[in-house]
Amino acid sequence: MYVNREQIQYVSVEMLIPEDHLLRQIEKTVDFSFIYPLAEGIYSPDKGRPGVDPVVLVKIVLIQYLYGICSMRQTIEEIRYNVAYRWFLGYDLYKRPPHFSTFGKNYKRRFEGTDLFEQIFTHMVELCIHKGAVRAETLFVDATHLKASANKHKKVKREIQKQVKSYHEELLAEINRDREAHGKEPFDDDPPPGSAPVTQSTTDPDSGMFVKGEHKRDFAYSIQTACDRHGCALAYDVAAGNVHDSVSFEGLYRKLLPYNPLRLVTDVDYKTPAIMRMLLTGGIMPVVPYTSPKAGKGFLKKSEYIYDEYYDCYICPENKILSYSTTNREGYREYKSKKYVCGKGCRLSECTRSKTHTKVIMRHIWEEYMEQSHHIRYMEGIKELYAKRKETIERVFGDAKEKHGFRYTQYRCKAKIEMEVALAYTAMNLKKLARWLTYSFGFLSLSTLFL
Repeated sequence: MYVNREQIQYVSVEMLIPEDHLLRQIEKTVDFSFIYPLAEGIYSPDKGRPGVDPVVLVKIVLIQYLYGICSMRQTIEEIRYNVAYRWFLGYDLYKRPPHFSTFGKNYKRRFEGTDLFEQIFTHMVELCIHKGAVRAETLFVDATHLKASANKHKKVKREIQKQVKSYHEELLAEINRDREAHGKEPFDDDPPPGSAPVTQSTTDPDSGMFVKGEHKRDFAYSIQTACDRHGCALAYDVAAGNVHDSVSFEGLYRKLLPYNPLRLVTDVDYKTPAIMRMLLTGGIMPVVPYTSPKAGKGFLKKSEYIYDEYYDCYICPENKILSYSTTNREGYREYKSKKYVCGKGCRLSECTRSKTHTKVIMRHIWEEYMEQSHHIRYMEGIKELYAKRKETIERVFGDAKEKHGFRYTQYRCKAKIEMEVALAYTAMNLKKLARWLTYSFGFLSLSTLFL
């Protein structure tokens, strides 16, 4: 076989890149010069040696996340011999790419403590909206875990202060109003939240121990994400892996408000009285799954007790009344049966194991919002809408993990994880938008173009 590897030809980098190459489609879609005004304040115009162009730096890390390259060292190595990468960066065949440590040094000296990457992510989302690739009337929300760069055996046990929930003061005021309406004394004092024991990594203290099943324990970060029906990521929030989704939801919720969504599709982790109230009072319809009543085997379920709103009491299947007793500090009203009423003929063995034959039912003061979310499930089209989760937010997570290096991180500390998430979602949105604009006049739909 004849092979001529030393033949000299007149070629240009432009000639070597196919018309349908992803990077060419992205270059046609986005004018990256928008990065210059964002980085203007962190680059000195007249001091020191000339730095690497900020657009080139951003494009380098976008290449890394577009193609799921595991490290910056490998990314720079591939730029050396990949002609498409060189064309995307504006390099000729002989220009030497920067050292692999260049981005890390620039982050430490320039980007750390800024919101540059969040601004880049936001700009790309606005571009998707401007091009008509986003339908924000229905948003899908969920969280996934990103494994931290931390040895799970290097840990310590510590007592940390419990966080006060953002709605704590509002809830306490409503609890006191409810107690006064029932002739109870309001709570005068507001005790401190106390502390709780946690397992903290000595390598990356910002991460949290994530427990899945009986055996899997790893330090991780929780990445809450919201996307539209086409799978474009619109907002994200980063928290420690041991923080429950419902606790950190408000940070994501505030980022979603500018999009004015009409419906929010979530999984069961977000089905709490506080979140349902937050959404419904904000004019957003929550679409949540059905949760089976939690009751011991052989016991009556809470749904079998009827709540009488007029008399503010519960009625058991034997037509006995459970009257209001008190409202506790967690915001739950307690309804108790009278032990002298429940006797022979009652289904005591199915009702309670209390020695005093007293049945207690808890009802949150914001329970009405939970009931509204329950009724929404029976509206026309809601069941089909909830089924779209697996085609939208679940697919975003699946593609991010399989194709864009989102299973684990090599960075440490929350700020760097936020940078990584912003860049990964920017790359994914860019990829989707470029494919859609390229094939929008064909028969392919946007939902099938996350290739």
